[in-house]
Amino acid sequence: MRYELYYWPMIQGRGEYVRLALEDAGADYVDAARRGSGESRMMAMMKGRGATPPFAPPFLKAGKLVIGQTANILLYLGPRHGLAPKAEAQRLWVHQLQLTIADFVDEVHDTHHPLGTSLYYEDQRPAAKRRSSEFWSDRVPKFLGYFERLIGASGGPYLNGRRLCYADLSLFQIVEGLRYAFPNNMKRFERKVPHLIDLRDRVAARPNIKAYLASDRRIPFNEDGIFRHYPALDG
Repeated sequence: MRYELYYWPMIQGRGEYVRLALEDAGADYVDAARRGSGESRMMAMMKGRGATPPFAPPFLKAGKLVIGQTANILLYLGPRHGLAPKAEAQRLWVHQLQLTIADFVDEVHDTHHPLGTSLYYEDQRPAAKRRSSEFWSDRVPKFLGYFERLIGASGGPYLNGRRLCYADLSLFQIVEGLRYAFPNNMKRFERKVPHLIDLRDRVAARPNIKAYLASDRRIPFNEDGIFRHYPALDG
């Protein structure tokens, strides 16, 4: 099956967690909105009159299925491509971890848009600075500390021990994004999460991921995505 991934063509965003899974699995897929009239087709699919239209990208077309929401897409892809455990309880556990990652991604976004997405960053700089300070003093230690403990308790090097799952790929993206958006804060914090940094390095060295990162399929971080580098927020 050839998958069609639909997401905004100029940013990594939430679609990147799906791209990483597809790339690591060596799956046959097309990043549809980056080709020809793909973005128009994406918008038309969201406005479709079918019974289950997607609310927003990312969504994945797999045969006749159209699956929306990052964690839901990964729940579908994981067992089909060796990126999730076979046992139901463990599959649900990995899905739970992915939903926790999604909560953290929302908090990352709110560091630069704490008052609302309809406002520009420049319209909410003081609030963004306060939110970013609280993010690093409280939220980052809580979330990343949680994943650090899980990796350590699993026997490592991954969340589930020796076998990588899609949530590990997503944690790689979290580390990469924080390094881009908050290089100073992240440099100071990394010593507190050595298991997480080791996981990031192992993911980066996986052959398919290494090839993807070196290709033009990997969209660079930029100030239109979720992870944005604003020096004033990186104390």
